[in-house]
Amino acid sequence: MNRTELVSAIADRAGLQRKDAENALKAFTEIIAEELSKGEKIQLVGFGTFEVAERGERKGRNPQTKEEIIIPASKAPKFKAGKALKDAVNVG
Repeated sequence: MNRTELVSAIADRAGLQRKDAENALKAFTEIIAEELSKGEKIQLVGFGTFEVAERGERKGRNPQTKEEIIIPASKAPKFKAGKALKDAVNVG
C-alpha cells in the first residue's frame, strides 16, 4: 500500500473527504518526526511505540578500497509494535 492508497483507505474508513484524510496523515507524520527529533517517545497503546535509537561510533570498511573507516555515532527512528498489532498480524 502506498501513501495515496492509505489516504483513500483512511477517508473511506473514517468517512472523511480525501483532502481531510490527506491533511490528517500529513499532520500525523509531521508530529511524529518533530517529537522524535526532540528525543521524545510516542506511545500509542495497542499499536506501538515510536522512539529514537542511539547508534554508537563504530569501525567499518570501505568496500572499494578495503580501507578501515570510522562510522560516526548517529540516531535512528525505531518502531516497536504493540501486543494488539502483533496479535492482529499473527491471526490465522
